[in-house]
Amino acid sequence: MTSQITRRTALPILGAMGLAALAPPASSHASRDNESQQQAATFAGTWTYRGFLSNPDINVGFDKLEFASATLIIDQAPQGVLRGRLTFDSDFLALKGNVSYGNPFTMRFQGRGATPATQGWIYDYLGFLVPGWPDGVEQRPAIVGSVIRTAPHSDGKAKAGVVASFVAVKRDS
Repeated sequence: MTSQITRRTALPILGAMGLAALAPPASSHASRDNESQQQAATFAGTWTYRGFLSNPDINVGFDKLEFASATLIIDQAPQGVLRGRLTFDSDFLALKGNVSYGNPFTMRFQGRGATPATQGWIYDYLGFLVPGWPDGVEQRPAIVGSVIRTAPHSDGKAKAGVVASFVAVKRDS
């Protein structure tokens, strides 16, 4: 007697076989934990931050496009959490936000004035970790993104809603 397998009976069997084939071996848990720790540390460190006004005129020199230059310090934090500060000499913004590990790695955070000179400053940031080039020569980790002034400050001289682009390049430890 020949038994016939119908699509109705074959699909669950094949599905279970496929899921079993996709499941990681038990020994990979340690490597996944190590990978998670490496991902969490990806943004941590000190970066040179430069913000640029969104002026499309190619004849405007770089010196006229500066929105901000600062030191971006991202602290070690649990996976998915971003904490740090954006410093302008002795003044700084306290940073709080999150990190997601998609492709590319993404950070979204808010900076709030944390010194008397920066009281009332609120900026929101969205940044992406630039993937490394396989054959890149001396490529440094870099974050590219956008920033918006969320609240006005400096007695109305700095208006809310201004958007700028930024680049942050990681410094050596």
